[in-house]
Amino acid sequence: MEDQVYEQINGIALAYMGDAIYEVYIRKHLLQKGITKPTKLHHKATHYVSAKAQAFLIEKMHEKGLMTEEEAEYYRRGRNAKSHTSAKNTSVLTYRISTGFEALFGYLFLSGQTKRLEQLVKWCIETVEKEKK
Repeated sequence: MEDQVYEQINGIALAYMGDAIYEVYIRKHLLQKGITKPTKLHHKATHYVSAKAQAFLIEKMHEKGLMTEEEAEYYRRGRNAKSHTSAKNTSVLTYRISTGFEALFGYLFLSGQTKRLEQLVKWCIETVEKEKK
């Protein structure tokens, strides 16, 4: 993004962007696996994009040291942002952690770090699928 405007963007706005980008990658993955019926696609996608799944993935990223310092800063920016929506199906803490997860992906997308974004998405998919077994 020109002039690094993403540095000025609110953590919630980064999370909105990251949520959309992450979900596109997840749905593309599921479509490539042959899951094409809309209802089934939606239900399968929720296993990857729910707040609980995203909070789990952040925990695993921390355990494995997968985030750079800069990425961790954008994660914290999203996690600590004041949201005007409430957690519907999870705790407030889990919701805030997932907002940080989404902000991280928004940052990677807006900063043009496509390879890194795709690397993390691939790792997330593999991690979620390993947990399902």
